[in-house]
Amino acid sequence: MKISLPQRSKMLSKNFLYGVATASFQIEGGINSRLPCIWDTFCQKEGTISDKSDGSIACDHYNLWQQDIELIDKLGVDAYRLSISWPRVMNQDGSANQQGLDFYIKLLDGLNAKGIKPFVTLYHWDLPQYLEDTGGWLNRETAYKFAEYAKLVTTALGNRVHSYATFNEPFCSAYLGYEVGVHAPGKVGKEYGRKAAHHILLAHGLAMDVLNKYSPDSMNGIVLNFTPAYPATDSPEDLAATKFADDYNNQWYIKPLFDGRYPDTIDLLDDAHKPDIVDGDMDIICKKMDFLGVNFYTREVFKADAVEPFMVIPPENVPLTDMGWEIYPQAFTELLTSLNEKYQLPPIYITENGCAMPDTIENEQVDDQNRIAYYQQHLNALHDAIEQGVNVKGYFAWSLMDNFEWALGYSKRFGIVYVDYETQQRTVKASGQAYSDLLAQRS
Repeated sequence: MKISLPQRSKMLSKNFLYGVATASFQIEGGINSRLPCIWDTFCQKEGTISDKSDGSIACDHYNLWQQDIELIDKLGVDAYRLSISWPRVMNQDGSANQQGLDFYIKLLDGLNAKGIKPFVTLYHWDLPQYLEDTGGWLNRETAYKFAEYAKLVTTALGNRVHSYATFNEPFCSAYLGYEVGVHAPGKVGKEYGRKAAHHILLAHGLAMDVLNKYSPDSMNGIVLNFTPAYPATDSPEDLAATKFADDYNNQWYIKPLFDGRYPDTIDLLDDAHKPDIVDGDMDIICKKMDFLGVNFYTREVFKADAVEPFMVIPPENVPLTDMGWEIYPQAFTELLTSLNEKYQLPPIYITENGCAMPDTIENEQVDDQNRIAYYQQHLNALHDAIEQGVNVKGYFAWSLMDNFEWALGYSKRFGIVYVDYETQQRTVKASGQAYSDLLAQRS
């Protein structure tokens, strides 16, 4: 099976950017060359990681980065999205860890030498543990610490970076990490989630000022994840529950960025669950951006509940990924067109899209036709959104290689490259070859 697009598609132009994406904690390893982060601590707790693993070695990218650049280059992509490990580049006193910075400088120089555009994310969830010890994202001061970190990185890396994203998926850091506790740092409580989210968005706004001052020639923005909300029925109760869920999980993170306020759903929350908003905060958050990164994987279906504001209906009798997520590419098109209607958006990059599948390697080959089908369906769905007027400039496959999948450890594989964690052997899957072949067709 190949991945194909309509011949008239704008996505077959060389002006449309294609890339692959990773994150520092998920692939780097090199744990002894940096300070501890919240995921190191979380992995040590009983019952947090399904296979009892951690990120101390992961894909050993810290040592194998040159090999990985060659791999990226052979795929023929235009760009590589990576994240910086905050505890690798900055000491507790705020000074630079030059060894850590040198790692990224060499990596970026290697990418640029190959003509691969570096898209750098400043925060992909690995908060230094010493900051969590003083409250983490529940502490307003962490937002200002993040701005200092952004200054250190941008001044050290100079003109090597094509694009900076302040944060990857604030929803995951705030909701999964500080409200339901399935991600680091594992806090549980509705009194925490919105507060953490507000401080992350505040940090984004503060960092945008830093990026625009110290890296004015890079394309600067943020990456948000969206899981479109659909009602189980057309009943008023289910529609209201779905609206609440969409506001709570999706619009909460984008509306402040473009409209300078939270969704009206904020008025329905208990006072103890509301964020601590200081005068001027929304002006800081609502900064002009060069791009918006959109991550999409699946949708969710909701119905009304007697106790909670909404209830998720688990998918049944529908195609699923190995994560148990419904494969519903139509939601990708509908998400992008709805965001385009609701907000005055800058250019969009699809910064993550992909799927976990139950891969097996036989005769040094991984024939993941199910993943190829997923990419086929979602790239066509993206084409449909672009045809309807959504200004999408590029697409990143998640992920370059199999890696540490957070609370699921190494049990789920998202890569278009297979990783044998015992030998660190990389093997391009059929999906990786199909993606590479698609990119080679462009004119």
